[in-house]
Amino acid sequence: VEPVDFEEYLITHPPIVESGPLRDLIEFPPDDIEVIYTPRECRTVVQAVPEEGDTDPHVRDCVRSYTEDWAVDDLKRRSMSIDDTPRGSWACSIFDLKNSLPDALLPHLLDRAPNEEIDRHNEEHRKANRHRELFALHPALDEEEPIERHCVPEVPKEHFGQRLLVKCLSLKFEIEIEPIFASLALYDVKEKKKISENFFFDLNSEQTKAMLRPHIQTAAISTLARSAIFSITYPSQDVFLVIKLEKVLQQGDIGECAEPYMVFKESDAAKNKEKLEKLRGQSEQFCQRLGRYRMPFAWTAIHLMNIVNSAGSLERDTELEMSLSGLTFGLSVISFSLSVTVTTAQLKLDISPAPENPHYCLTPDLLQVKPYPDSRVRPTREILEFPARDVYVPNTTYRNLLYVNPQSLNFANRQGSARNITVKVQFMNGEDPNNAMPVIFGKSSCADFSKEAYTAVVYHNRSPDFHDEVKIKLPASLSDHHHILFTFYHVSCQQKQNTPLETPVGYTWIPMLQNGRLRTGHFCLPVSLEKPPQSYSVLSPDVPLPGMKWVDNHRGVFNVEVVSVSTIHTQDQYLDKFFALVHALDEHMFPVRIGDMRIMENNLEAELKSSIAALNSSQLEPVVRFLHLLLDKLVLLVVRPPVIAGQIVNLGQASFEVMASIVNRLHKYLDTSQDMHGRNSLLSSYIHYVFRLPSTDPNSPSPGLGGSVHYATMARSAVRPASLNLNRSRSLSNSNPDISGTPTSPDDEVHTFPGASHSFCLALLLSVSPSLSVPPSPPLCLCVLYFPTQLFHEELALQWVVSSGSVREGALQQAWFFFELMVKSIIHHLYFTDRLESPRKNRFPERFMDDITALVRNVSEIMFKLLNTSLAFFLNDLLSVMDRGFVFTLIRAYWKQVSTKLYTLQNPTLESLRLDFLRIVCSHEHYVTLNLPCSLLTPPASPSPSVSSATSQSSGFSTHVQDQKIANMFELSVPFREQHYLAGLVLSELSVILDPDNEGMFGLHKKVVSVVHNLLSSHDSDPRYADPEVKARVAMLYLPLIGIVMETLPQLHDFTAVGSSGEEAEGEGNSMISQTVAMAIAGTSTASPIRQHGSFSAESSRSLLICLLWVLKNADELVLQKWFTDLSVSQLNRLLDLLYLCVSCFEYKGKKAFERMNSLTFKKSKDMKAKLEEAILGSIGARQEMVRRKRSPSGSAFGSQENLRWRKDMTHWRQNSEKMDKTRAELEHEALIDGNLATEANLIILDTLEIIVQTVSVTESKESILGGVLKVLLHSMACNQSALYLQHCFATQRALVSKFPELLFEEETEQCADLCLRLLRSCSSSISTIRAHASASLYLLMRQNFEIGNNFARVKMQVTMSLSSLVGTSQNFNEEFLRRSLKTILTYAEEDLELRETTFPDQVQDLVFNLHMILSDTVKMKEHQEDPEMLIDLMYRYRTHMIAKGYQTSPDLRLTWLQNMAGKHSERNNHAEAAQCLVHSAALVAEYLSMLEDRKYLPVGCVTFQNISSNVLEESAVSDDVVSPDEEGICSGKYFTEIGLVGLLEQAAASFSMAGMYEAVNEVYKVLIPIHEANRDAKKLATIHGKLQEAFGKIVHQDGKRMFGTYFRVGFYGSKFGDLDEQEFVYKEPAITKLAEISHRLEGFYGERFGEDQVEVIKDSNPVDKCKLDPNKAFIQITYVEPYFDTYEMKDRITYFDKNYNLRRFVYCTPFTLDGRAHGDLHEQFKRKTILTTSHAFPYIKTRINIIHKEEIISTPIEVAIEDMQKKTQELAFATHQDPADAKMLQMVLQGSVGTTVNQGPLEVAQVFLSEIPSDPKLYRHHNKLRLCFKDFTKRCEDALRKNKSLIGPDQKEYQRELERNYHRLKEALQPLINRKIPQLYKPVLQQTDICFVMQFSP
Repeated sequence: VEPVDFEEYLITHPPIVESGPLRDLIEFPPDDIEVIYTPRECRTVVQAVPEEGDTDPHVRDCVRSYTEDWAVDDLKRRSMSIDDTPRGSWACSIFDLKNSLPDALLPHLLDRAPNEEIDRHNEEHRKANRHRELFALHPALDEEEPIERHCVPEVPKEHFGQRLLVKCLSLKFEIEIEPIFASLALYDVKEKKKISENFFFDLNSEQTKAMLRPHIQTAAISTLARSAIFSITYPSQDVFLVIKLEKVLQQGDIGECAEPYMVFKESDAAKNKEKLEKLRGQSEQFCQRLGRYRMPFAWTAIHLMNIVNSAGSLERDTELEMSLSGLTFGLSVISFSLSVTVTTAQLKLDISPAPENPHYCLTPDLLQVKPYPDSRVRPTREILEFPARDVYVPNTTYRNLLYVNPQSLNFANRQGSARNITVKVQFMNGEDPNNAMPVIFGKSSCADFSKEAYTAVVYHNRSPDFHDEVKIKLPASLSDHHHILFTFYHVSCQQKQNTPLETPVGYTWIPMLQNGRLRTGHFCLPVSLEKPPQSYSVLSPDVPLPGMKWVDNHRGVFNVEVVSVSTIHTQDQYLDKFFALVHALDEHMFPVRIGDMRIMENNLEAELKSSIAALNSSQLEPVVRFLHLLLDKLVLLVVRPPVIAGQIVNLGQASFEVMASIVNRLHKYLDTSQDMHGRNSLLSSYIHYVFRLPSTDPNSPSPGLGGSVHYATMARSAVRPASLNLNRSRSLSNSNPDISGTPTSPDDEVHTFPGASHSFCLALLLSVSPSLSVPPSPPLCLCVLYFPTQLFHEELALQWVVSSGSVREGALQQAWFFFELMVKSIIHHLYFTDRLESPRKNRFPERFMDDITALVRNVSEIMFKLLNTSLAFFLNDLLSVMDRGFVFTLIRAYWKQVSTKLYTLQNPTLESLRLDFLRIVCSHEHYVTLNLPCSLLTPPASPSPSVSSATSQSSGFSTHVQDQKIANMFELSVPFREQHYLAGLVLSELSVILDPDNEGMFGLHKKVVSVVHNLLSSHDSDPRYADPEVKARVAMLYLPLIGIVMETLPQLHDFTAVGSSGEEAEGEGNSMISQTVAMAIAGTSTASPIRQHGSFSAESSRSLLICLLWVLKNADELVLQKWFTDLSVSQLNRLLDLLYLCVSCFEYKGKKAFERMNSLTFKKSKDMKAKLEEAILGSIGARQEMVRRKRSPSGSAFGSQENLRWRKDMTHWRQNSEKMDKTRAELEHEALIDGNLATEANLIILDTLEIIVQTVSVTESKESILGGVLKVLLHSMACNQSALYLQHCFATQRALVSKFPELLFEEETEQCADLCLRLLRSCSSSISTIRAHASASLYLLMRQNFEIGNNFARVKMQVTMSLSSLVGTSQNFNEEFLRRSLKTILTYAEEDLELRETTFPDQVQDLVFNLHMILSDTVKMKEHQEDPEMLIDLMYRYRTHMIAKGYQTSPDLRLTWLQNMAGKHSERNNHAEAAQCLVHSAALVAEYLSMLEDRKYLPVGCVTFQNISSNVLEESAVSDDVVSPDEEGICSGKYFTEIGLVGLLEQAAASFSMAGMYEAVNEVYKVLIPIHEANRDAKKLATIHGKLQEAFGKIVHQDGKRMFGTYFRVGFYGSKFGDLDEQEFVYKEPAITKLAEISHRLEGFYGERFGEDQVEVIKDSNPVDKCKLDPNKAFIQITYVEPYFDTYEMKDRITYFDKNYNLRRFVYCTPFTLDGRAHGDLHEQFKRKTILTTSHAFPYIKTRINIIHKEEIISTPIEVAIEDMQKKTQELAFATHQDPADAKMLQMVLQGSVGTTVNQGPLEVAQVFLSEIPSDPKLYRHHNKLRLCFKDFTKRCEDALRKNKSLIGPDQKEYQRELERNYHRLKEALQPLINRKIPQLYKPVLQQTDICFVMQFSP
């Protein structure tokens, strides 16, 4: 769509509101843009400036560049970034759970008031004391750095690396006989480089120093420093601290001089007193005579890493080996390849990271660094770094130092005596000896500056090496006469007659300037034997001067290095040339000498252009150092084309090209210093702080330009000049000076000047010819010409548009730089020409606008990430300064181009870029104003909206335009998108990306949602929009969001699925049936709509929903109401579904959740050692170190004053990043905020529900919608809510029920049940206000039900069921609080005058007493909370008791208890039992359904379920229980429907499947399939058959691996057990439970209850004689039992499942002998089998079942033997025929059968029982049976051996033979026994029956 013409619109629609917050929405504030000059911060107490004042123009420019104020544009960006608003911290009284007073009655509850009155009252209460800002409670999105954040660049400042503080504490030798002088410096071994200047220090005692008295001037305090701060930019393992010692020169070799130090020990001082005195005397003599000369004495190097790694403290003593050497000294020092003598000295140093702002510091230039409280204190010196590699930082302070390092001298070929050589260095500004300048820095204990410096002397060496460093302070301006003079002396160490102390032996010098440039580098100089002649200083010593004598034939014999550290001298030839030419123009001094060239004015233009182009060849390091000055000069050349030889020279193109090239070089080589938008920090800080239009400095008309008149310049006169029209078109005749071009723009001004007879009107022919001649003019008195200045931004835009090739490419690569320059130029131009007041349409010439349009088009074509964001920021800035309608058209052009590409490419990356673009543009400070929030969406026909509508206060709408507009406001209609242009774009993007059909955009969901989220969040916290009326206007811009979110509902994350995560879980949420399933069973899809994709992440969904709530909260209610009226029923229902989802989404999670998130460990803070390591090794760069210091000034985890929420990395929503441990208080605070958010979100939902109710109460289709409203209300009650919310919620619920009573009691009956449950739960709340409201609601509910039909059976029924359900499932249910609420309800009934005469009060009383009874029963259950079996028993008993009592004769209630039990079982993973509960539930439902409706395909009742469980029949509706199911309130639960039945069965199947009982799954589905078949539900059938296939597959797959349970008989004995005394049960325990485990569990449990010493476990399984037990103790007997089947049963029980399902009989065996022992010999061993029968079959709805019957069978010894042999034979048979064969198992069984070692083995059995025929004929049969057993046994042994033979490998042959031998031995032994038959048995004898001892017990 075409955006509205913004400026035009504002003119044609003048604001009606006079002033106030609404007025501020209409236009930008007048002070929106300012240019502020902020003084730059100076590190030092006084500013570093040259002492000589401004002499040279280049120096002047440099100094100005280092001292002028920063020019900063202030675009008032208040809400630029959402991170400025703290997250709300007001502590809410909501969660104060402490004060629970007795419940008060709600006043006026029983009064009859009109509904409108009630609604108004509720609304007032609801709207009071609400949070103004919703987003303040919502966590910030977990994003990368927000893309719209434009970081303010760092202020340019001096560079420092890691800083180390070195304190020199003491230096001590064994003897102290003379002064010792020390120096420190850092070296990098790897780079072979000295990386700092020297630090000289003096640790001599005052007494020792006194030896030098004649040679020492007063010591300046700066030279007394003993501590220094070193800077290391490139830390590494290879940095050494080198310490050098010197002493006063003395006669003798270094070996001789050092000897005393090695010979004498401190301990022998007394012994050697005389010798030491003598030495001291000698030293004093040398000091007197040679005190000004030094000799090298010793050195050592400290590896910095060793300091870090050494164990002790860092302040330890460093014992240093000092090497003494007279040979070499210095850099080679570090290679350690010296022949050295070693002496020991003790030097104490303290090395630590330098503090942030050390006091009393001096810079390398001796300036005091702030803070410097007292000048008399001994200072710390900052030591200048010579970085190992280049450092790229622009100069910001004046510094001009020179270091002279003499290196070596070769006098080997010099005639004459020259042995003890020293070099005197002087800096001269002329040739007279008096011209030596006092600019050489002193070392230690001397003056600050001196005129000369001497190098140390190496004794008797004609070719010494030097290791001295002479530091010189260079004068700012150098002339040709400045030079360094070196004078070489021979020092005579011995005092001889007539021998002077020093004899000059040579001279040489270095002139400082060569062709105007500073000379530095390595020099190898010839040395002259005599003083140089007159005017030598302008020549180099290399020049052979006539008549001079030179050492060694004028060869170079003296090596010296000169290094400068200067912010004046660029030391780059190209830069030097460029600056020289620019200054030549400035000073107008021709000809210019550059190098060997002399440049005349006529070839200046060509030279200037070539020098600009040549800047590309310059080194990067100097370019960066002089970046600010260089860019300033280039800008100046563009803005003020110079006039050379009367011609204007246009340098725009050349300057633009070189700028593009420099910017790209910086980006390419310095890519580490870029921000997230790819902006190089050096460049962005240049634009932000340094750049200014050359004529806009407030202090001078043209700063730093020398006020030159040879520029085409524009002076700002005080009076506004007459404006002349100037045509800036691209081709113009220049023949007639008087013709002014056609007037196009009144704003192009040309200044007339006094004294001129006519004015020149110059048009620049830019693209055609680069220079125009100025037409001849009459001679003017001063010949001063003023030409129109080029406006920098216009020139820049033009050059950019016309550029091509690599220049254009380069400019686009770094477009941000030119865009930002342009914007700053525009702002300065407007600000300083006072045009910020002028109408925006007239601010810029059309040509400039065209150029901008062309630029935007070019950029949109290319599109890459950085370019895209640059363009976005540019347009964002333009919105502040240009015609906004024009900028909108630029945005639209961009939009169209991207859309076209998207259409052809379908590339999500493009869409992502467009989102970034949009987000940046929309981050504009006045985004809301730009959207014309006060405009009315009039249909295009009527251009002027009615006045009344704009002023109407209540809502922004008058009636006659309403209808057509209302839809426009809520949809992305054309009028909406035209007038709210940016908001329209945002919402369109949202709509497109969230569209489920738009597959490719799936990855951008989070991104687009965060765009909207951030916008709303920033509006929310913006103080300008705090006024509710204003906020409503802002919210209007987002009304279509509601519709968009409704569309995406199916894709949102399903927060409801998680279920209520409260402390009290859902009534049914905790039962087997989850809430969503319950809804599905009840056939109510509204609960959570069927989700297609669920494709959104939880985070995106949550953000989207909070945005929706914000719009609902802040939008005008009347507008919403009007729109709701237009919505269809399905749309309204969808909105309700959305609100339902919101309730789940913003549910309060509780403190526990926050603690869980926080269970992460603390990070250890770094100790000193680690910090040092960082400083030396640089595990973090200097910049990060700085940033780190900045961030945590107090060292605390959160920095100083930052508010919790805004340190994103600290808050819990950033799951993945570093987490800090939060304190308790912070966690409490977060939980509190989360609670506030939950409350506010739910109150907004409640407000919206109220609006919906008001809207639909007058419409036809209100039923379905009110049902939905109720559903959302109930859902919100079910979630964790604050007391504050619940009060309002109950009030709304009461109003709803009183308005539409039939809704609850007739249509939404299930909702009635839910409501009762929610109210009862709240009645048991610990907070009195919640109880008060819930009791009131419950009472009114009964009352309303009663009024409809004179009884309230429905509510009575539901409340009773709800209570049972609550009691059954809730862990922390408090009956005390519920009693209080019941009392409140009774009180209401007593006080209710209206109904006093009816039966109502009595019915209430009945109900309350009934409930009270249930409550008392539950207390008992509570006691057994920890004893699951007992608890389930109680629930079971309670259920049966309910049935027996016929209380309410309620199937609903029985169902509730079954559900409760199922829930408990599921919790404990008793899936089989849970499944049984569900089957019983289904059977119960089936019974009543079959009474209600006769449908063939439904189960007939319980009978149908017999196959699943034989226990089910107890659910049948026996005659005395027959109730009419259609009676009021009976069978009204949601399960008593066909869908309910199906739901229960599906759950049962699922539970059976979890229990691994797949056969039962099949049986359940047999009942289900006919139902689905009848309903022709193919989809369900497909699912079922799939599940069946799975089940049967598992049966096959798990064959032999299934385990269901283990059974134990448990008997309780002792009066302590109460009801349980002498009761016996069979317990079902999980599979593979050991006897010890259950025994331990029960003993532990009852031990805890009765005391550990009171409980004993009986260890055997013999019958218990109670008389023999201690009556004061509790005894438990536990025995392992196995399922028992008669032989006939085994025919049906074939599979493992058959043998483990429907079990009622169990057996256990007890061995005994007749004399009372348990075990005896074979012939006396009896066995007792006990068979138990339980009351129900396992698995049942509980895990322990009473034993109702018991019988015992006793076996005689021979019968025991027969059983044993049968068992052995079976084992053999099984092992032999196993498939696949298992050799190990087979061999194990064989070994047990034929192995010789077997005690009581088969042979012994045969010998005991078969050796003779029994005397008692009754035993014949047994004898024979045993004989046959043995026959069978030997046969099986043989088979097994044969089988084993086929399985074994060659290694087991011997083992097989051994087995076979054993077998034959056994067979032989058995042979006679087996073959002896009893003859009597083979004659017909009288039938003898087997005798069994059968004893029966009945409990």
